[in-house]
Amino acid sequence: MITLTTAEMNTWIAALLWPLTRILGLIAAAPLFGNSAVPVTIKVGLGVLLALIVAPAVPALPATDPLSLAGLLILAQELLVGLAMGFSIRIVFAAVEMAGEIGSLTMGLGFATFFDPNTQGRSSAISQFLALVATMGFLAVNAHLVLLSALVESFNSLPVSARPLYGGGFKQLADWGSIIFSTGVQLSLPIVAALLITNVALGILTRAAPQLNLFGIGFPITLGVGLLVIAMSLPYLATPMQNLFLEGIERARLLPRTWSQRQDAIKTPTSPLTPQRPPGQHP
Repeated sequence: MITLTTAEMNTWIAALLWPLTRILGLIAAAPLFGNSAVPVTIKVGLGVLLALIVAPAVPALPATDPLSLAGLLILAQELLVGLAMGFSIRIVFAAVEMAGEIGSLTMGLGFATFFDPNTQGRSSAISQFLALVATMGFLAVNAHLVLLSALVESFNSLPVSARPLYGGGFKQLADWGSIIFSTGVQLSLPIVAALLITNVALGILTRAAPQLNLFGIGFPITLGVGLLVIAMSLPYLATPMQNLFLEGIERARLLPRTWSQRQDAIKTPTSPLTPQRPPGQHP
């Protein structure tokens, strides 16, 4: 007769539950995986499948009851790690979407907005188009597989532990968020530059021929020039987008390492009052 103790059952539950929480956190926050068009059952099923694959290779887990207060804190910490890794990739897509927003406003398409179910807000037509292009590029370079590889690697760089996380990783994530503005402006520069030249030309034309209706011809021209520039610049967006994806995945990979190094540094502190012995000298 096979008998199971409560400690054994808790160990088995924790061995699957804690890795599953980190995986589901990344799936919920990362683009493509966390898209609202994907059913929740598919997301949970993918997370359980990945957890079953990863769980046997996860380093030793803390001997804590998963239903105790300490176990729930570990659960919340694992969820936070997964969300942070997925959010670092979401920032890359936010930068692309901001480039579309800047291009739309410059072209005069600021009124052409739609409801975006992912952000639960309004998004311009150009922004959604560039987001779809970025999604296709994300799949084309297999960045989703590299992201899952970084997730599996995080269980070795930051094992499941009861030690709390410290602020170094969160500061890195906040600093990484600055690319939303810098990269968004850089990606939209071709559209902005072309339309700036177009508007200057229209201004000169209006001064030369005041009888022309600027509002009648200006909007079609700026719209046409903007769409033409987008069509011409699309082939050249592959390299910067690929670099963005790789940098975002590298940031997601560095977050667990930063937290792990910080935990190790605090675990073994060195006091400045401790006398330092020369090498080779024994106490």
